[in-house]
Amino acid sequence: MPRRRSPSPSSSTAPRNRTPQPVRVRRRTFGDFVKAFLAFVALAVLLVGVPVALAMTAGWPFPETFEPMEWLKQDISVSTFLSILTFVVWLAWAQFTACVLVEMKAALSGVGVPGRVPGAGPSQLLARQLVAALLLVGATAASFTPSLAQLGQTYDDNQRPTVAAAQQTPGLFAQQQEQAAGTAAAVAEQASHTEAAPAAKKQGDTKFYRIQPPEGRHHDSLWEIAERHLGDGRRYKEIFELNKDRAQPDGSRLSEASLIRPGWIMEMPGDARGGDLVEMPDDAPEVSPEVRQQISDYARTGDGAQEQGGDQAQGSGDEGSGGGTAHVDLPQQRPAPGTGHADLQRPAPDQVATPAQDSSSFGLPEALLTAPLLAAGLLGALGHRRRQALWQSAFAGIGGRRGMEPPTPTGDALDVQDALLVGADPEGVRLLDRSLRGLAASLAAESRPLPTVYAAWMSNGDLHLQLAQPSGKPPSPWQLGQDQTFWMLARADAETYEDVDTAAPYPGLVSLGTMDDSRLLLNLESVPGIVSLSGREEDRAAVFASVAAELATNGWSDRMTITLVGFGEDLTALAPSRLRHLDGIEALIETMEAETRQRRGALGAAGHDSVLTGRTGPAQHTRWAPHLVLLAAEPSPEDAMTLAELAADASRLGIGYLVGTGSGDLPGAAWEMEITGEGRLLAPLLGLELDAQLLPAAERRAVVELFTDADPEHGPDGPGTTPPFLVDISEQGRPAVYARLVGPYEIIGLEMPDGERSALLHEALALLLLHREGVHPRVLSSALWPRGVTDDVREALLDRLRDWLGTDPDGTPRLRTDDAGRLTLAKSVVSDLDVLRSLYHEATQGKGVDSRAVRGRLLTDALVLVRGPLLADRPEGRYRWLTHEIVDAQLPLLVADTGLALAEFHMEKNRAEKAIEALNAALRTAPSDERLWNELLRATHALDDPQRLTALASDLLTRSGARGLPPRTEALLDELLPTWRDAVAAAG
Repeated sequence: MPRRRSPSPSSSTAPRNRTPQPVRVRRRTFGDFVKAFLAFVALAVLLVGVPVALAMTAGWPFPETFEPMEWLKQDISVSTFLSILTFVVWLAWAQFTACVLVEMKAALSGVGVPGRVPGAGPSQLLARQLVAALLLVGATAASFTPSLAQLGQTYDDNQRPTVAAAQQTPGLFAQQQEQAAGTAAAVAEQASHTEAAPAAKKQGDTKFYRIQPPEGRHHDSLWEIAERHLGDGRRYKEIFELNKDRAQPDGSRLSEASLIRPGWIMEMPGDARGGDLVEMPDDAPEVSPEVRQQISDYARTGDGAQEQGGDQAQGSGDEGSGGGTAHVDLPQQRPAPGTGHADLQRPAPDQVATPAQDSSSFGLPEALLTAPLLAAGLLGALGHRRRQALWQSAFAGIGGRRGMEPPTPTGDALDVQDALLVGADPEGVRLLDRSLRGLAASLAAESRPLPTVYAAWMSNGDLHLQLAQPSGKPPSPWQLGQDQTFWMLARADAETYEDVDTAAPYPGLVSLGTMDDSRLLLNLESVPGIVSLSGREEDRAAVFASVAAELATNGWSDRMTITLVGFGEDLTALAPSRLRHLDGIEALIETMEAETRQRRGALGAAGHDSVLTGRTGPAQHTRWAPHLVLLAAEPSPEDAMTLAELAADASRLGIGYLVGTGSGDLPGAAWEMEITGEGRLLAPLLGLELDAQLLPAAERRAVVELFTDADPEHGPDGPGTTPPFLVDISEQGRPAVYARLVGPYEIIGLEMPDGERSALLHEALALLLLHREGVHPRVLSSALWPRGVTDDVREALLDRLRDWLGTDPDGTPRLRTDDAGRLTLAKSVVSDLDVLRSLYHEATQGKGVDSRAVRGRLLTDALVLVRGPLLADRPEGRYRWLTHEIVDAQLPLLVADTGLALAEFHMEKNRAEKAIEALNAALRTAPSDERLWNELLRATHALDDPQRLTALASDLLTRSGARGLPPRTEALLDELLPTWRDAVAAAG
């Protein structure tokens, strides 16, 4: 799978063209020599002239004697200020000298990222420019950072492709990873040390090519080699097949088409043409004797060794993948046996059945069915929004309404809600979150920094993190993966993690799509530069919407800012605290320039190299939340260059950029992707071809509708308070089947089913009773079998459920299928929750409004139904779908509303004891409802018994725990019993 080497982090501002072009070696000009001479003069003046002048005029900065106390006794004069100023100048000179030494060492050693001199931003930049100009005329300038390499170059010169730039991890620059490559290569060499058999093929006119060292920001790649010497970059696969698994001069082997290194030798197809090809070592006088010998030795490892190596590769997976650096690659250690393509495509056992597994999708949106992490995030955020609306309504936060029922979605919104319920994988989100936080906590305990993670793969329940560079042995239970740049955590080990109080280490991870049975999550905030996305506008919009929605609602981050430009104003309803929308690129650039400056200053003041060091250890309270920019509107070349300059240091600052482009040619892009009309996400030069995760326009509108309808401020009157299903509470409305869900689960009117299937049938009936509007068959099956189930098993269960429920006297089955294909129950099948809602509704909005006696009887009957929490005796491990429901919030509010209404009914006749009895009954189900506490205080105060009121205050104070009494309750006690604090203290 071809992957692309990334350019050095220091070259992140350099514009890139994703269209492969021939390599152009720039020759030195007279202007280069003039610049080099001027740089030499400037360095000489600054490094030698300045200290000489200071020594002759002001003297050395150090005093002859060290007597601090005497210094403090001296008068402050003009000479004192001059001495201080002289010392500051000496200090600035020393800092600049250190910067020159650091930059010179980095340039001569070929290591792309020089060390940072503390507090020397402008000084180090000047030193970098001067050193670059001085060395520009030599070969050592090849690995310089963008601001250096661009000296004397035109815009077109900077448009060199980075075909071989990102070897394995998106945006990972090759020179930054030379040390990582050496470490991983040593491991690979030990793991795959085999001898190639002698070649049977005669050398003849076989041609060879030696991989060239980097030139500026350009790195050799098989694509460009094929384009230059074979006329078509797509023929890189022929070169790869000729050289796969053959030992290179440095002892490593070619295992991936993008993983090549300078000095490696490539055998070329017979029709290769070009002046830098070598047919025979003896015919190439420009090649050194050492290289000739290497080519000769390599030629003897041809066909036979190649076949042998290929067999070994098939038998041993990626044992010889060695070469190196971190990469965006499919993890090779897999729990599933076998190495064939069919095995790779086998669905994970813990995944919810997808359309590929289920022959019928029942018309649900497949984009959400196959996006488990996105669906889980949206479902969790939607539930939170609905609970928030319930509480705001209950506590008179919106217009004094009480007992608000969330709206029942219809049409596309209902289909999308069903798709979310089917596709969501909350367990996967929980494990991912705990695994990442557990890793951060373990590293902090060992005083180790967080490694830079470019991507994560979730494969068969296992989690593979791809690091920017080898970071040593991971903390237990993590293990090294296929090489030193992979850390892997098995699902069984992930389940041992508990919740830990630490910051989310990698909140910028977001799903892009799947390859075989593995899901790729890219860490947007770690890419050193811009990630570009090309393709048709509507296809790009689907990717942008998916990324924005998952970032806004995911469960593995604490807080972040997501800025949307050119799209998604409606998406802000998903998470108003995270998502913000800007009108244009001008506003974005102004905002990001200010934030980039602020973050650089904050990191420097905190003493951190990057946001990662601020998320672990003593400073983790700062959190360092990421800021991710999603720009769908294609920027102009000038704006693109400005963004590229801002993005040059973005990965260190926790800022990420995803930018759309129609042409696919975006200056400054560090990693380039393309979305096709068939839903494939391509990065051909990185070797990635994914089934993209999308949120098309229709599904996006339906998702937004779900959230806006759940908003308590939506619409002039808000959602209605009428229950979705009302029961005939008269004597003639006696149901045929009555299920008691409020408290222990009991069913009246049906025989107990077969013991082995009883629990499953009871759970299915409970789900249907809680959704009188109907349940999609796939929602039912995913609730009962979260790990997936086949069609025949689901249909068998539905047949048994129909037989168990039976038919009404008129022969109509009690389990029916409506016109939309959803399962519904007949009105003759009723639960006590249905009756409770109907009684309360009739008492407060029906007959009880006009008749006080009727209202009292209905409220009393309703409160008698409450026997405890919902499904109090449900077995462990079942009814997990209740986590997606809001009935656990609805029931306590409904019971509290009933208790409050009945207490008000009794207080109208000054029956305080009866009111207290009703309130205490409601508190057994809603013990933390502040409204019940306050009414209980008022009713107790009406008894004119200060001692009893003091005892109640003491009890409520104990219930409140460390948080103390709510402010309104405390204020009420101050009014009813001003001495309650002293009385409680004396009693306790």
